[in-house]
Amino acid sequence: MQDQRADITWRDGQVPVSTRFDDPYFSLENGLAETRHVFLAGNDLPARFRDGFQIAELGFGTGLNALTVAQAWADAGAPGRLRFTSFEAFPMHAEDMADALSAFPELAAPSERLLENWRAGERRIDLGGGIELNVIEGDARETLRAWRGRADAWFLDGFSPAKNPELWGADLMEGVARHTAPGGTAATYTAAGFVRRGLEEAGFAVSRVPGYGRKRHMTRAVLE
Repeated sequence: MQDQRADITWRDGQVPVSTRFDDPYFSLENGLAETRHVFLAGNDLPARFRDGFQIAELGFGTGLNALTVAQAWADAGAPGRLRFTSFEAFPMHAEDMADALSAFPELAAPSERLLENWRAGERRIDLGGGIELNVIEGDARETLRAWRGRADAWFLDGFSPAKNPELWGADLMEGVARHTAPGGTAATYTAAGFVRRGLEEAGFAVSRVPGYGRKRHMTRAVLE
């Protein structure tokens, strides 16, 4: 795979913005609260946590979502292990990731584990507490086909569909459905019509629910 890294600028000194997609990596208001609202609550987590639970994600970015899951898993006292697989086409430089995550001191312990391994070039990372992270680099339209897992919950967290439509196409949503366990769920911050239709056509029951902050709506989906 051709080595491609994320190029970023900074907004307000602490929010990373992709120059390629002209879109921030997380909410300008509160990235951690956004992740908890959209991806955890949107997938009925932590209530569904169990030994062997699998989460998959489109768009690893700063790693904030994975780290938020690690904290929620620990706080819930969940038993056993959780696997978190993320697909990322443009991985961040370690120092950019470190700068971004410094805004969330409550995630310091798993952040340190992530960054230590990320700097060493590792992409299969033990975040501690039973969380196994695997970041698969490359175009998800290709790499998802080769993945043999099935997720209990999906975090659909690519950049804005208007700016990064490749990560929201109907074919990719069909791939998400094929790699979802029976009764599995998906959540995303966007309520774009073509995204919801793509999920519906792939076999999900889709609902539009209140979004986080200034986003009026987000999307939740359950595989039928």
